[in-house]
Amino acid sequence: MARRVPLHRSLLVRLLASSILVAACAVAATAWLAAQTTEGAIREGQSRVLADDTRIYRTLSTYAATHAQWTGIDPILRELSRDTGRRIALTTREGAPIADSDAGRGSPPAFRRPSAVVDPLAVDATLVPTTGSDRIDPEAVGPFRLTDAERAQSRREADTALRCLRTAGRSGDLTQRPNGRSVVTIVGEPDTAGDATGPGVLPTEPGPLPMPASAAGSAGPQSPSVTSDAAGDRPGGAGRASNNAVAQSCGLDRPTVPTATEHKALDELNGLFAACLTRKRIAPLTLGIDLTWDKDASPVVARDVAACVDTARREQLTPYVVPATLLFVGDHDGSTAPVFDLSRADTVRIAGVAALILLLTAAVTGVVAARLIRPLTALTDAALRMRDGDDATRVDLPANHEIGRLAEAFNDMSEHRLRLEEQRKEMVGDVAHELRTPLSNIRGWLEAVEDGVAVPDRALTSSLLEEALLLQHVIDDLQDLAEADAGRLGLRPESVSPHEVAEQVVAAHLARAGAQGVELVLRADADLRMSADPVRLRQMVGNLVSNAVRHTSDGGTVTVHAYRDGSEIVFEVTDTGTGIAAADLPHVFDRFWRADKSRNRRTGGSGLGLAIVHRLARAHGGSVTVRSTPGVGSVFAIRLPR
Repeated sequence: MARRVPLHRSLLVRLLASSILVAACAVAATAWLAAQTTEGAIREGQSRVLADDTRIYRTLSTYAATHAQWTGIDPILRELSRDTGRRIALTTREGAPIADSDAGRGSPPAFRRPSAVVDPLAVDATLVPTTGSDRIDPEAVGPFRLTDAERAQSRREADTALRCLRTAGRSGDLTQRPNGRSVVTIVGEPDTAGDATGPGVLPTEPGPLPMPASAAGSAGPQSPSVTSDAAGDRPGGAGRASNNAVAQSCGLDRPTVPTATEHKALDELNGLFAACLTRKRIAPLTLGIDLTWDKDASPVVARDVAACVDTARREQLTPYVVPATLLFVGDHDGSTAPVFDLSRADTVRIAGVAALILLLTAAVTGVVAARLIRPLTALTDAALRMRDGDDATRVDLPANHEIGRLAEAFNDMSEHRLRLEEQRKEMVGDVAHELRTPLSNIRGWLEAVEDGVAVPDRALTSSLLEEALLLQHVIDDLQDLAEADAGRLGLRPESVSPHEVAEQVVAAHLARAGAQGVELVLRADADLRMSADPVRLRQMVGNLVSNAVRHTSDGGTVTVHAYRDGSEIVFEVTDTGTGIAAADLPHVFDRFWRADKSRNRRTGGSGLGLAIVHRLARAHGGSVTVRSTPGVGSVFAIRLPR
């Protein structure tokens, strides 16, 4: 029975493990690369989309804060669309179209939901971080926008302040607020620097707007007073004190003086604020830039006051800004979902890693294939050498895997082939020997008769007939073996009695056994029946009996026993002859094998009888066995199915 290969040594398991390992590494590497690249592309795309959306929103919010209508927005939309690659559309809250970057180039926008609401009085603080807590766009200055002359005057005052700072050994930054006022900031050490508003600076935006003192009496019970935003008003250490001194010397600490434009706007704002206080029935309060209130004012009243300031500013700015508008940002086909495409660098990176994985896979596969092909190549070379006549070819491989077992089977086949070749050569010699002896005898006697040396009498004729019969017997045996080897041994099975077959064989050999002083004994069950070819069955039993009588000396016994053993019929021939040595038992059924190497016919026949028995037993689906003890005897048993 074939030995089982350990699971960890199995070629199939190793092939599967190698394939799974290579595939897993390839899939893992590719998946990791794809995930990393896709994640990077998505992150980059999201950042780009967010930056584009922020730019679009800020641009439109600034336009809405500085214009009362969307007239003239189309060129800006087209430029933003060209720069960002997005489609931008504006509609009213009711859905009426206002502007579209793709107007005239395709179908109307089919956006499902707006991306944002553009309202300069309620901006998104996330997209416009400079917005104050009131969420009013810093660019929405409305009536506080200075005239050109006032802008120039503010700039001249700021320049004067900068020159003064430089004379004092300090420097400052000049910026311009959305309403047009110039602002000077003193630049100093990070821990001592202070900001200062230049002359004429009014902190109107962002944040609640204070009212000028000069406007009191025209706005209700008591109007807020104007305060300055100078650096000296802020707490600080020695550095700030130094900045305060510089600010005082350069006139940066003087109270803000509103321009005529701001006076007019503040009067309007003051009136709106006072009207709101009256509607809410709030007592007179003292308000400053920080929106402080009397100690007696409750938090609820404080919130109402803040709401009045916010309401007043919104009412004042409403005529100067664009009404709230819906903003749609998406692809040119109307889809609002952004599409992230892999960049050329990402595509090249994925292709490069995929190629590297392919090369590694090919390398690993090549190494595994080389290890597998090496023993197969050795087997192929050995088979070619065997074809060329080298019968002793062997392949030495460990038999712990399938190819090793194949090499072991090849070695067994090579040894078996070598044995068969040796047997073939021996058989040719044996056949030649078996045929040469009777032919030589016949030829010799015939030449003697022809030369007149011998007389062709009855005795000579009988001798020649015996030699011819011997030749016929050898040829018949060889023919039977050839037919059995070719699978053409004809059998005619029928119902026979094992007792009758054994009785006929004993009767046929009784005379010869008596001549040699050997007793033949029959023991067979009379009620047995079986299906077999009666002629071949008698031939098998007869060969065993003939062989037993030949090797049993005078006074010995040969017993023929036929009986049933389970589902088999057994013909057992037992003798008390010389026996067979243990080393010779494996060769008993070989052709032309005889224990007596001298080939003496008185001690051995043609050497084909037992080989014929073995073939006939196999043809009947049975077997033949032998057990023997030298000096005691032998037992041959034919086992045939019923």
